[in-house]
Amino acid sequence: MIENQLNSTIKCIQSDNGGEFIAFKPYLEAHGIVHQFLCPHTAQQNGRAERKICHLVETGMALLAQSFLPSKYWSFAFQTSVYLINLLPAKLLNFQSPLQVLFHKIPNYHHLRVFACLCFPSLRPYNHHKLSYRSTACVFLGYASAHKGYICLDVSTSRLYISRDVLFHESSFPFQSIPAPSPLPQHTPLTSALINPPLLSTSSPSTMSFPVPTSSTDCTSTSDSLPPLLQVPFAPTPSPTPSSSSSPLNTHPMVTRVKSGIHKKKSFLMQTTSEPHTYNQASKSEPWDQAMQHEYQALLRNHTWSLVPPPPSAHIVGCRWIYKLKYLPNGSVERHKARLVAQGFTKTPGVDYFDTFSPIVKPCTIRLILTLAVSFQWPIRQLDVENAFLNGDLQEEVFMAQPQGFVHPQYPHYVCKLYKALYGLKQAPRVWFQKLRVALVDYGFQSSRADTSLFIHHTASNILILLVYVDDILVTGSNPKLVSHFISYLHDKFALRDLGPLSYFLGIQAQQQGSVLHLNQQKYIVDLLHRTQMEASKPTPTPGSLGRTLSQSDGVPLPDPSEYRRIVGALQYVTLTRLDIAFAVNKACQFMAKPSDVHWLAIKRILRYLKGTISLGLHFQPSTSMELQGYSDADWASCPDDREAPVDIMSSSAQISSHGPPPNNA
Repeated sequence: MIENQLNSTIKCIQSDNGGEFIAFKPYLEAHGIVHQFLCPHTAQQNGRAERKICHLVETGMALLAQSFLPSKYWSFAFQTSVYLINLLPAKLLNFQSPLQVLFHKIPNYHHLRVFACLCFPSLRPYNHHKLSYRSTACVFLGYASAHKGYICLDVSTSRLYISRDVLFHESSFPFQSIPAPSPLPQHTPLTSALINPPLLSTSSPSTMSFPVPTSSTDCTSTSDSLPPLLQVPFAPTPSPTPSSSSSPLNTHPMVTRVKSGIHKKKSFLMQTTSEPHTYNQASKSEPWDQAMQHEYQALLRNHTWSLVPPPPSAHIVGCRWIYKLKYLPNGSVERHKARLVAQGFTKTPGVDYFDTFSPIVKPCTIRLILTLAVSFQWPIRQLDVENAFLNGDLQEEVFMAQPQGFVHPQYPHYVCKLYKALYGLKQAPRVWFQKLRVALVDYGFQSSRADTSLFIHHTASNILILLVYVDDILVTGSNPKLVSHFISYLHDKFALRDLGPLSYFLGIQAQQQGSVLHLNQQKYIVDLLHRTQMEASKPTPTPGSLGRTLSQSDGVPLPDPSEYRRIVGALQYVTLTRLDIAFAVNKACQFMAKPSDVHWLAIKRILRYLKGTISLGLHFQPSTSMELQGYSDADWASCPDDREAPVDIMSSSAQISSHGPPPNNA
């Protein structure tokens, strides 16, 4: 660059003994450049460079302080300080700026703006359709080095925009309401952070405010051309592939931000109320102790067991307490839940128990019934059966140890002979569903042949529909009085909670606005992004790479595929309301047996797409026509492994189902 831009050559370079400079030695020798090293721990031998670094750091810290910007954005502040220093006159240069000395041209200062102020860039070049917003509130983070434009951060999506046409509010600072930035981490490498600056997580907008000035005097827009800066580009270093020694969530070959040596402050991301892991921990907390008392009393009322002397040849099953916080859709704690769980994994199949299968309602069934309820304006009620498994009657003899903390003082050596199915037993879900099915059939329900968890009750002029997912139940029907009558009937059979109209079901947030029903899994996606450490990732516009087909022969196999399988399973659950990722998730599911690093990047791209579209979901609107429409599409021999032609089929009355089974005959 120096040879081309300044018509000069470098003859000598002086540096410390850092490994990055020693590795540079072959290049210097090939070009005849002398490389001089400092004495160890003698920084004063390179005084000019050290003084300029001090000047750079002081200017960058001043920018951070005056703009209330968090220290995680220090790389943008330092880049801006370099830009400003190159423009400012220097006494050493006879009050000329460095750029003026180099290019013999007086710099233009009209384009300079207050760092980290509120700005509104023009987003028309980024819009995908005409109804997109022309601008959005952003934070000004400096000047683009390779473009004649401004760097603007959209806090809500953590996306960076580079735009020439920007409206500035130079007296408003979006981060002003946040506490002062903490000291900069000393272990973060400067050059790496400049390559891959960290972005803001999605949790920040809740505390963010964008004040609008009362006067228009501080609002300025610009389209001036920005002078280029002489900056030597750094070469990004590839990250290592996933390995068993470190979580694959935090190592990947895609260079997005530097992670080595950076320890995230996770204490602020965790809930203030934690879940205990042992009885000793829970017994010291009054809410958890009350939760255990409530569970134990429910077990006694239900006649779950009786205390008997331990049979000499019987296998005694252990038990333990499990603690879980129940949250509301807004993230606040609803209640403390303690559950006694039998250690059923110690039982032998075929000897201690036999059938274990229990059906659950299919996702497409849920969408179909909600479509009918919205179209015909039926009420949708939500029920929760308390201690559902305890209602199932055991057919086998099961003996269990007394629960910790509730051992009978007169019979400490006795064991519990179980009459009811306890959580943790392999057959517990099946016997509960059989008990519920008997109660529903006695009322007049019939199980659907298409989905055994869908129950339908017909009368002469009314219909009642029931969806069952273990202990969560949705009830809808044409007659509100009939719905209420059935809930009263079910309440007499089982202890249940009437949760009222549909609001939060299976991790799905439901919101009724007039006649339109909105479903989304925003809270579940936020939790998934936090669990996979992808909150600060850069969003992508599509869930899959265009023009690329994944194959079994791609990449290097992961040493431990368990994390891949867990994330893909979670993504499958997200497809319940996000059919836009169904194809990409279906493709990722094909490599569950032997995933590679390429497949790992594919599911990370899906997570990044969810990050940018976190609020999307399904919208059910009333329809006068209940025609079932089907759409299909085929891709001829597109699978590189078997050359089959996958077929996509979508049934739609309100986006009911989407699946892509490969045909046997391509």
